[in-house]
Amino acid sequence: MGKSNYHFRFEDLQVYQKAIDFGEHVNGLTMTFPKEEMYKLSSQFSRAADSIAYNIAEGSASTDINFNRYLKMAWDSSHECVAASTKARLRGYISFSQDEENRRLLTEIGKMISALRTHLKKKF
Repeated sequence: MGKSNYHFRFEDLQVYQKAIDFGEHVNGLTMTFPKEEMYKLSSQFSRAADSIAYNIAEGSASTDINFNRYLKMAWDSSHECVAASTKARLRGYISFSQDEENRRLLTEIGKMISALRTHLKKKF
């Protein structure tokens, strides 16, 4: 995949990059879910995963206080993904190890969001 000639500052944030990757990871997982989950768990899990990066991107161009609010929404979406991953495991759509990997990735993203929020709070 080529690199765009148009660059946005939030794309340099490592947490944004990890959130983008996680959204793609979840998209790949949900492609294997049963068709009857298309408008249920698959959709909910994918939307929550994508919402992490969307909120980071959307809030980044705002004030530090407002960005912090968007980061909280991203953090909330990451927790929604924990619940969706658990549901997927309980329904037999993903394995225990896949759920553990999701949790590991979400823990890493969550820590990065929390650190960025702490940094921003020191500025206001």
